[in-house]
Amino acid sequence: MSRRPVVPPFRLVASALAAAALLTTAACSDDGAATTAADTAADQARAAERDIAEQAPTGSPTGSPTGSPTGSATASPSALTESGAKAALLTETDLEGGWNQVRDAGKWRDSMLIGQVDVARFLTGKADASDCQELVDGLYGEDLLGKPSGASALTGFQQGDSRLLEQVAAYDRAALDDRLKWMASLPQKCDQFTLDGSGGGERTVQVTEVSVPEVGDARQGLHVTVREDADGGPATLSLMVTAVRVGDSAVTVTGGGLDGDQKDSVEQATQAGAERLRTVLDGGTPSPQPTDLD
Repeated sequence: MSRRPVVPPFRLVASALAAAALLTTAACSDDGAATTAADTAADQARAAERDIAEQAPTGSPTGSPTGSPTGSATASPSALTESGAKAALLTETDLEGGWNQVRDAGKWRDSMLIGQVDVARFLTGKADASDCQELVDGLYGEDLLGKPSGASALTGFQQGDSRLLEQVAAYDRAALDDRLKWMASLPQKCDQFTLDGSGGGERTVQVTEVSVPEVGDARQGLHVTVREDADGGPATLSLMVTAVRVGDSAVTVTGGGLDGDQKDSVEQATQAGAERLRTVLDGGTPSPQPTDLD
């Protein structure tokens, strides 16, 4: 038994239009005008068939696989390179308030962050003590987001006794998101704890959450204070740290000192740093370019 040929839908529609036109013309015309009317109807039917055929699918989808309404997928940020990481770094022009760029920012360490968390004082949730230890170690070692998986660059600025440190680096996306979630959990896990210094002194550490400018793809911020009663009198180290993810890369800004956490400057640096990183990942060159202090 032979198969009947499949008639495309648009030809069925065109045929129906032609038949309807012929019937209508035949019903309304006399014998002398029937031939002319029929020809006109046939022409109209052929035109309708051409219009429908032009609208028929050709086998190539007009939309993109990602569902983009314009039919083109949104370009993903490119991978961060060493030169790109350096180009994304902040400059003195990006900051207000007399911040001066320094050469040895990579060697900055604050001794008030050295010590061991007193686990015995965690009456509940003793497992949280390890997170608190990881926090102070990350602040001291300047790797709060973990070790970069690719390119990285770092710069620092000083204003009196206050410091502002910025790091731009590439990370594994999943690991980076996990670290941001971990940061978000610290104000509850480590709201207040005791850090035992190497010289036997005790320091009280408090951790709270702070808002971060709405930049980048994900972000988190912390305010950390470390108080101690030293021989020279009480001292309080105040730090504000922000982390912003842009694609698979991130900007981390830490600012503060014994004069306060420099909230306004940290927020300004976070905003400008994330925008500069986005420009680099999109293939552009932020302006102005950082000064080479190597």
